[in-house]
Amino acid sequence: METNFIIAGFGGQGVLLAGTVLANAFMLQGKNVTWYPCYGAEMRGGTVNCEIVVSDTEVSSVHKQDTDYALVLNQQSFDRFVQRVKKGGTIIANSTLVEKTKPRYDIHYVFAPMGEIANSLGTSKVTNVVSLGVLSSACEIVSKEFLAKGVEKVLGEKKRDLLPLNNKALALGAEALLQKA
Repeated sequence: METNFIIAGFGGQGVLLAGTVLANAFMLQGKNVTWYPCYGAEMRGGTVNCEIVVSDTEVSSVHKQDTDYALVLNQQSFDRFVQRVKKGGTIIANSTLVEKTKPRYDIHYVFAPMGEIANSLGTSKVTNVVSLGVLSSACEIVSKEFLAKGVEKVLGEKKRDLLPLNNKALALGAEALLQKA
């Protein structure tokens, strides 16, 4: 069975890095994965998104019409991608920048203050990794342990010094939903 993800935000939020981490986490789990980036020419500040499709078997196509999960980091992305979530799917939104509205009644909503959590660590630059932690709590197919391995693989040796901060961001994101329950 295939599961589809969209991660979206504005340029500079680390959307493509988050997608790369998610895709790597699935590959480390032995899954079949595609990762498809999309960004405008304006880059930083413009809209950016990526799509990840994961499956136990071969992935049928890269670009899907609808998605099971949309992970959105800003209002513009929420407004754009809420309509692409499949009936019964889930949109996970950064409530630091996204208004808590529910324009559809046939999907699930998860709001978490991802930006605030990142800022509590001293930098908004880890909002993307916080969002992956939230995703791991909202979606059973995503393992926090494999996401941590994905972060380590993507950061590599050159950015190894950033690993403790990113691991903390991932853990706090995963705990965000547990504290609300």
